[in-house]
Amino acid sequence: MNRELSWLEFNRRVLEEAQDERQPLIERVKFLTIFSSNLDEFFEIRVAGIKQQIESETSDVGPDGLSPTELFDRIQKTVRELVAAQYALWKNELLPELAKNGIYVREIAELPAKRAAWAHRYFQQEVFPMLTPLAVDASHPFPHLLNRSHNLLVRAKTRRRGEPLHAIVQVPRAVSRLILLPRGKGADEPWEYIYLASLIKQHIGELFPGLILDGAHAFRVTRNSDLYIDDEEAENLLRTIEQELRRSSRGNAVRLEVEADCPKDFLELLLRFFNLSEADAYKLDGPLSMTHLAPLVANDAFGKLKDRPFQPARDPSLPPHADFFEVLRRQDVLLHHPYDSFDQVVEFIEKAATDPQVLAIKITLYRTSGDSPVVEALIDAANAGKQVTAIVELRARFDEATNIQWARRLEEAGAHVIYGVVGLKTHCKALLIVRRDADRLRHYVHLGTGNYHPRTARIYTDWSLLSSEPQLTEEVATVFNTLTGLAGYPGLKKSMVAPFDMHSRLIQLIERERDNARAGKPARIVAKLNALVDQEIIEKLYEASCSDVSIDLIVRGICCLRPKIPGLSENIRVISIVGRFLEHSRIHHFENGGDPLVYLSSADWMPRNFFRRIEVAFPIETGAVAISGSVTRAHKKTQWLEEKTARGQISSDQRSA
Repeated sequence: MNRELSWLEFNRRVLEEAQDERQPLIERVKFLTIFSSNLDEFFEIRVAGIKQQIESETSDVGPDGLSPTELFDRIQKTVRELVAAQYALWKNELLPELAKNGIYVREIAELPAKRAAWAHRYFQQEVFPMLTPLAVDASHPFPHLLNRSHNLLVRAKTRRRGEPLHAIVQVPRAVSRLILLPRGKGADEPWEYIYLASLIKQHIGELFPGLILDGAHAFRVTRNSDLYIDDEEAENLLRTIEQELRRSSRGNAVRLEVEADCPKDFLELLLRFFNLSEADAYKLDGPLSMTHLAPLVANDAFGKLKDRPFQPARDPSLPPHADFFEVLRRQDVLLHHPYDSFDQVVEFIEKAATDPQVLAIKITLYRTSGDSPVVEALIDAANAGKQVTAIVELRARFDEATNIQWARRLEEAGAHVIYGVVGLKTHCKALLIVRRDADRLRHYVHLGTGNYHPRTARIYTDWSLLSSEPQLTEEVATVFNTLTGLAGYPGLKKSMVAPFDMHSRLIQLIERERDNARAGKPARIVAKLNALVDQEIIEKLYEASCSDVSIDLIVRGICCLRPKIPGLSENIRVISIVGRFLEHSRIHHFENGGDPLVYLSSADWMPRNFFRRIEVAFPIETGAVAISGSVTRAHKKTQWLEEKTARGQISSDQRSA
């Protein structure tokens, strides 16, 4: 199954959440914005890569037998279908439902005189000073507009000359794309919003005094945003990535979105400017990006139209003011986020930063927030004289700029900042603390499936393990030494590490289940992943299925395996979970002849994770039964991927809490 087409089916499931009338109204709008944001990234990375293959006349076909041109055609056909459904949902269902609840997203022409006058004043005072008309003619080439920028193409003419003139007006990013009109103090007063682009379009003539306007139409451009970095050639990786980030915002255009009523000659002009074809253009009957609805979704006044507030719990083994190190000398602590608060992991790092007995802290940072308490704690630790080593991944897609800023702050504080291993992304989530206890130096670790990012930890499902178990902590120390030193990877007994042995050991574990089934022993595989793409792993799962191994796969996103095919995968069941929380944990359960092995991991089953990233899969020996149970129950709201359609849905009453 093609990975891009499989991903589009995942995004279809996101759209189906917005279509689900059982969802609270604002949550439906939220899923509409997520669908758009996901699609933006898909075009910026995946479609951009396919277009490059087509332009280079690559004739290679993937395992699915599709050429790049055939795949592009399939993608644009599916995207058009999905986007049409998205905008129909917004116009025909969500807008009327919002209106029933006193929330209106108005067109400028709908506003009564007093509202229109306020909007005009707002335009003159807050918007007009930020607008810059950019002429397009022989002496003014078409401006290089930024990725995801929202603009208007204006056509005008002078009173003496009939020849048309063109200009571009960029919609300023510093002003909210959705403007809330003033409302009275009464509880029943309506909430009224207008689109910034519509407001500018309404008053665009004020930018062109003395000219006769002949049309103004909004458009939005999506560009190739992938970074092209040869870190073997780059002498200064941080500086190279900064330069590449500036370039990527101006990469080749890959998609053009225009208003539904955009005239053909306007569209043709834009396509020529961006060197695109009609296949790259999408006419939208509504806002040019549903992501612009974010202010509406974020409005706290609409709490009754959202999911009930969720408060993560505190693990009872780590009560407030607990001595984390004393607890971990007695037992491991396993946390399931967001149900168990990630604040406990942050506290662990903050306590280590201030504990006089802690000598060293080592951590891998892939993604974190712009105001990260984790990094602030590391800075405090470095300022206090502790040895802090941070392996900061500068190439974490869409978080490069944030990571560069934190890398500089850490270096200024005296921390050792390392940018990983040449040619590999450091994607594992690991923390190692070296502490002088009363009896000896002891290692403490945190290992996780998710990032050190307190904000996403509230909306992503992930697992964390806190431990001082000697063999596991020594293995984590070995991983850090491999990443920071010159020695090679020696191999580990408990943990698996990519790109060194994770792929081969997972294959061995799958083959063992196959052999156990043939020998009449208990045999079962359960895996929870974000994506399943690796062809060799898929073939081994097919082999296991043909040997009567029961296989349950919970794959949130891309799944290239085809389940329930007679004689090949009839013993494989695949479900996908899309809901309130983003399913992010990776869990592997192998029945192992009745002595189950359970691993948590930072890695999906994809070639990039196995061969181009540093990843760690670590065993869970305490709490493994609880993890396996949570996976096999697979929550209660699931969607099946079956046979050719890879889609279908279970009964509507089986919803997760």
